[in-house]
Amino acid sequence: MKVLVVGNGGREHALCWKLATSPLLDTLYCAPGSPGTRPLAQSVEVAVDDLDGLVSFVRREEIDLTVVGPELPLTLGLVDRLRAVGSAAFGPDAAAARLEGSKAFAKELMVRSGIPTARFSVAGSRREAESAIARFGLPVVLKADGLAAGKGVFVVEDRAALAEALDALYDERRFGPAADAVVVEECLVGEEVSMIALSDGSRLLPCATSKDYKRIGDGDEGPNTGGMGAHSPSGVLDAAGASRVEEVALRPVLEGMDRAGTPFVGVLYAGLMLTADGPRVLEFNVRFGDPECQPLMLRLDDDLLPALAAGAAGDFGTVPLRFSRQAAACVVLANEGYPGKPRTGDPIEGIDRASERGVVVFHAGTSELDGAVVATGGRVLGVCAREATLGGALESAYAGADEIHWPHRVLRRDIGARVVAGGVVGDS
Repeated sequence: MKVLVVGNGGREHALCWKLATSPLLDTLYCAPGSPGTRPLAQSVEVAVDDLDGLVSFVRREEIDLTVVGPELPLTLGLVDRLRAVGSAAFGPDAAAARLEGSKAFAKELMVRSGIPTARFSVAGSRREAESAIARFGLPVVLKADGLAAGKGVFVVEDRAALAEALDALYDERRFGPAADAVVVEECLVGEEVSMIALSDGSRLLPCATSKDYKRIGDGDEGPNTGGMGAHSPSGVLDAAGASRVEEVALRPVLEGMDRAGTPFVGVLYAGLMLTADGPRVLEFNVRFGDPECQPLMLRLDDDLLPALAAGAAGDFGTVPLRFSRQAAACVVLANEGYPGKPRTGDPIEGIDRASERGVVVFHAGTSELDGAVVATGGRVLGVCAREATLGGALESAYAGADEIHWPHRVLRRDIGARVVAGGVVGDS
């Protein structure tokens, strides 16, 4: 098969890394790709939001399967465009991608489908948001309705933080039209966990559980990011709990999307809070989580390509999706200033030394300049390891991360630490 992966982040590098091992693969392309994907896939100089360019490439090269990594081209309708010209793609169409493209749409669908979630209100103005906040009280969560690259969420615990969040959403218009509507939610307390499954429109292939770490600083301090690290298994949800989440969250949303006339094909991601009253869905995404995708690809023992091709055709059949009993971990190296305005442009040293330690380094935000790999994104690299135990995987990932340097590198030092100290036995 000739396969195109759309995207240039750590998730897409991990997908290319896994797909490149498939015996069914003939040629692998990545658009636009990165310095990390180039040894695995031919780079295609087309941006993820250039739908005309992507469709033209797929038709010209007679691509057998397009795998869409990030949410933006999904919400813009890339899969619709590809299906219209008879080309297979794994991912939801634009109507189904609203599950991530509009948090208000997702919350309303959860209510209609009986999916447990936090109480919420949708605000169309600052005055409406303040009225909803007064009803919920502090702490409270504010979310820009539209896509904001994982940065449009504010967990507000005091009046000063509330004023800062409201200013960012309404006065500064930091997220533009994405914050034309804002979801105001009660703040849930518990452990966060990620449940990801592939869907062919009617059947689910669940992945192993995973857990990511959104806050920029140790101890879950500071603003939310796209994710500063992740590991699989999650260590906080056992196999019975994972099955329960599938029944109360994943299957109902699949059925709800079908009833709404928007059958869901692609990657279904549920971000959950495990509360004292049971699991509650925080959000749904329509693609692999990043960085969760990275440790998941390290743990996936089966060939990914047949599952994606079968899902795009609308029937998984008997395609398996088996994950190793070993654990995998990812430590994200970011640029100072992220998730605000990161300091970029520094050459990176030590990636080869880290790889010699047996870790896998996925590129999340890099470019090449005069033969050197340069840190150009907010999140720059994901340093990943697979070992017999979660503690061992984290130790190896951090050892690899410590081989990599540039002047403005930042990372969290506590990824997985609390879980290793008291995790759930038998996690999947």
